[in-house]
Amino acid sequence: MLKDITIGQYYQANSIIHRLDPRTKIAASMVYIIAMFIANTVVGYLLTFALFLVAVSLSSVPARKLLAGIKPLWFIILFTFIVNLFFGVDKENALFAWGPLAVTKIGIISAIALSVRLILLIMGTSILTLTTSPIQLTDGIESLLSPLKAIGFPAHEIAMMMTIALRFIPTLLEETDKIMKAQMARGADFTSGGLITRAKGIIPLLVPLFVSSFRRAEELAMAMESRCYRGGKGRTRMKEMSFATPDYVSWGIMAAYTAGVFVDRFVLAGILGFAKLV
Repeated sequence: MLKDITIGQYYQANSIIHRLDPRTKIAASMVYIIAMFIANTVVGYLLTFALFLVAVSLSSVPARKLLAGIKPLWFIILFTFIVNLFFGVDKENALFAWGPLAVTKIGIISAIALSVRLILLIMGTSILTLTTSPIQLTDGIESLLSPLKAIGFPAHEIAMMMTIALRFIPTLLEETDKIMKAQMARGADFTSGGLITRAKGIIPLLVPLFVSSFRRAEELAMAMESRCYRGGKGRTRMKEMSFATPDYVSWGIMAAYTAGVFVDRFVLAGILGFAKLV
């Protein structure tokens, strides 16, 4: 299951999404997340789902890879579904009641809507890291944060730390998998027992994992110092970022999508009476 986590992984391809400027993809991801939380009707969700399908088809990322990223988070999705299912506000018209818990029509719709929202958020934002290399992510984040340098904000350092953290997620997961297999070969059991027993069984993993993390951090720091890394001051790039026609088209699509979600929630939902999902 650890290998199914897609955050921080890069999928090599030559698609339109891969060739977009990293600033466009980062900004589009932020717009997608904000608009996803604004959407609260069937029309808003359909717009989001249509945009997601277009992004997936243009990214050349296999659907199975995106679906695999949901596996490690199934418990959170299931918990979200159950919480919203049994804690509906319209308990007078409950379809089923058991003590303080009640299943209502509004609760069912809300549970489904929030679960779908969470799945779309996970899969949609995974496209950013799957189609953008760590170096591009660093350059894109630094460029977007560069206006804050005027007030002394360390844009380059923040961008570097964020990118290194994303880059090392797959490495730490691989290291965790190796440690687990080594301990299982020595008789450790991580699969049987209840939730508390499994949680206690993970504790022996933390010490070697922390030691390995600190060792990798020290090796990385020494490697950067040996290459005369001194931060972003005076730094040049082999490939300069520039917006092209696909980037402007992407900005237009995201603007249209955002406008559609806003109009749907604040205008059409009131005029046409679209039912709110959440």
